[in-house]
Amino acid sequence: MGDSTVTRLNGREEAVPPLVTDEQPPTVLERLRAPRRPRLWFEILLIAVSYWTYSLIRNAVPEQKTQALRNADWIWSAEHQFGIAVEHSINHAANSVTWLIIGMNYYYATLHFVVTIGVLVWLYRTHPGRYAAARLTLFVTTGVALLGYYLYPLAPPRLMTGGHFVDTVQVHHTWGSMASGDLKNMSNQYAAMPSMHIGWSLWCGLTAFALCAVPWLRVLGLLYPVATLVVIVATANHFWLDAVGGVLCLSFGFTVARFWYGSLPHALPRLTPALRPTEA
Repeated sequence: MGDSTVTRLNGREEAVPPLVTDEQPPTVLERLRAPRRPRLWFEILLIAVSYWTYSLIRNAVPEQKTQALRNADWIWSAEHQFGIAVEHSINHAANSVTWLIIGMNYYYATLHFVVTIGVLVWLYRTHPGRYAAARLTLFVTTGVALLGYYLYPLAPPRLMTGGHFVDTVQVHHTWGSMASGDLKNMSNQYAAMPSMHIGWSLWCGLTAFALCAVPWLRVLGLLYPVATLVVIVATANHFWLDAVGGVLCLSFGFTVARFWYGSLPHALPRLTPALRPTEA
């Protein structure tokens, strides 16, 4: 294309340079970072493969029983020194109310997966522009937890020798725990730090609080990780310091999502660019 021309009043033609725009085609990195409409088949496959890989790696971490029990004794001793060793009292108090502890056992075994999947589905359907960033946060949180399982094997309180904690699943013969009863050989029992029950539940709670339009659902979102903390301690599956580890993992997950997408998930547009013309 050459220069365009215009005719002045005196009949002379002068060349006019073409308009130059500032718009440049997006780079590969920009295309990767841009939120796009999630594809259902891909998301189902990705989540299934990711969880299978996570479980495989977690359970492949050597069960360093001696070191895990030593670490548990150290944490329990440190909590006593600082006057924050409340797990034993909560465990026995909850176990004294049969209906309560049975409910907590089922809560621990089921809601960890049900609520997390439910929030992912809700994001996929109603917040497609934020879905990828939120999913990345969850995946990074879970991935970095694997380092904790490998670097710091930790026995849960119920497996401590001389801790006098009650393994509530075994005592009350409830199902669903991958770390007690007939399923204990299918899961690494010495991978308690960090607690992904807390990491996932806090991710769910913060997502609901930031994005839900219904006030009572926002409040419920904040109460969910608090209730989960009570449950993991009452069932003697975790020290409360394991929850701190879960919070740190989630913080790292949000940091990575913020770096990659340039914003936290809730601050991104609700709809992807492909959906905007029709707002459908």
